[in-house]
Amino acid sequence: MGFVKYEQDGFIGVITINRPEALNALNTEVIQDLDAVLDSIDLGTTRVLVVTGAGEKSFVAGADIAAMSTMTVQEAREFSKAGNDVFRKLETLPIPSIAAVNGFALGGGNELAMSCDIRYCSENAMFGQPEVGLGITPGFGGTQRLARLIGTGKAKEMVYAAVNIKADEAYRIGLVNGVCAKEELMPTVMKLAKKIASNAPIAVRNSKESLTDGYLSDLDHAISIEEKYFSECFETEDQKEGMKAFLEKRKVDGFKNR
Repeated sequence: MGFVKYEQDGFIGVITINRPEALNALNTEVIQDLDAVLDSIDLGTTRVLVVTGAGEKSFVAGADIAAMSTMTVQEAREFSKAGNDVFRKLETLPIPSIAAVNGFALGGGNELAMSCDIRYCSENAMFGQPEVGLGITPGFGGTQRLARLIGTGKAKEMVYAAVNIKADEAYRIGLVNGVCAKEELMPTVMKLAKKIASNAPIAVRNSKESLTDGYLSDLDHAISIEEKYFSECFETEDQKEGMKAFLEKRKVDGFKNR
């Protein structure tokens, strides 16, 4: 795809937003390319997805302001829905996703990162929802995911005041899982991705479903969801081999995803 690259590294898929001359800003073409890439992922062989941006300055600096500046109300609604549909597709993929935030993650960039399960960033990263300074609101899920991740008080401060935060503050408030030196970001993320990929794939996917489905449910319903996904693992070959290996005090020689 023109603005989105996809590479396969063993069980790990790597998506790169590839528009560095515009700091990887999102326009309709980038969103369409990302949608097509997500649809093309082989979920039978890919166990983890990594999302990053091309270049050293920016993960995604936001949506393309020049493209948005002349939109009508209807065009803006369609643009917002297109972005939300693709980000929701990423968020609900059966496999885990990790954002490797290598610089600016503003507006749509922060919203893209928040659509991933896990976020790591470089020391030069910057996060924010600056939309109200442009006369608009966040449009790709920013008002919703930010509050769920860091709490309503801090989310309202960032959105209402268009406050950008640096990497250390993003880590302090729980927006990212860790901060790395710039040159260590991708090695750190790939190490984590390989660790996830080495575990039983069906169990990992079921864990994601349980976490996602249960998070916004009341506790009694959420526990019943966990019971369902827990019990389903017991019909898999990986569960039988994993427990057998444990009892025999040996490592599993590669889970088979069945």
